Amino acid sequence: MVDLIREILAQENWTRKQNGPLYVQLHDQIESAIRAGDIKPGEPLPSERVMAEISKVSRITVRKAVQTLVNDGLVVQKQGSGTSVAPKIDKVQQSLSQLTSFSEDMARRGAIARSRLLEKGLTTPSPRETVALGLGANSKVARISRLRIVDGVPLAIERASISPEYLPDPENVGHSLYEYLAKLGHKPSRAIQRISASNISSADAKLLQVEEGVAGLNIERTSYLPSGQVVEFTRSIYRGDAYDFVAELQLAEQLESDEQ
Repeated sequence: MVDLIREILAQENWTRKQNGPLYVQLHDQIESAIRAGDIKPGEPLPSERVMAEISKVSRITVRKAVQTLVNDGLVVQKQGSGTSVAPKIDKVQQSLSQLTSFSEDMARRGAIARSRLLEKGLTTPSPRETVALGLGANSKVARISRLRIVDGVPLAIERASISPEYLPDPENVGHSLYEYLAKLGHKPSRAIQRISASNISSADAKLLQVEEGVAGLNIERTSYLPSGQVVEFTRSIYRGDAYDFVAELQLAEQLESDEQ
């Protein structure tokens, strides 16, 4: 492995004139080795000093190359244990055309899913929760926050807010929020989701086991009862390297013909 790393980092194997800054070329060389499987998931990279000596460039150049690899999600840095190739993660795909809970979605896939509870109970709502749920001036809000884990990998943080009119006892919610709401006769029938890109904050990055600032997906979902009343307002952050959302689209002409 040491000889292979030396061959990969040897400057004559990756520097090309007119191919951009050295740190970009070094980044591209290491990325190619990772994607080709020459450096496998979980394997450590040499220290910054050693990489600089092998590649005959400055430590600043190595640092910039490694940081771009971190930003790309290809390597991870942990204090005290150095830099290593990021573990391989099979992306989870979720349809945007169906309203399902995380538990239901993972069960259909046969995945081993579990949740780590972060917060559960009745509390004073934020202004945003008050507006989203149409809460009264002195009302409480039922709040349930969970870290979602699939096959041992943390994928998302879900922060659900529900009016106590529909969820008066959040402490009794078990594995599935939607399953419990169904027992109470308040399961959502439709929802509106807004998806946006974001950089994961320091606190969320620790929970999701990624570097601070890496790409993530912000999901805001407002769910409705058949009566049209808002029942749930959920804000989630998903790992960008582990989750894909898929939507089925039809041409407008086809939709019009189907409606006639």
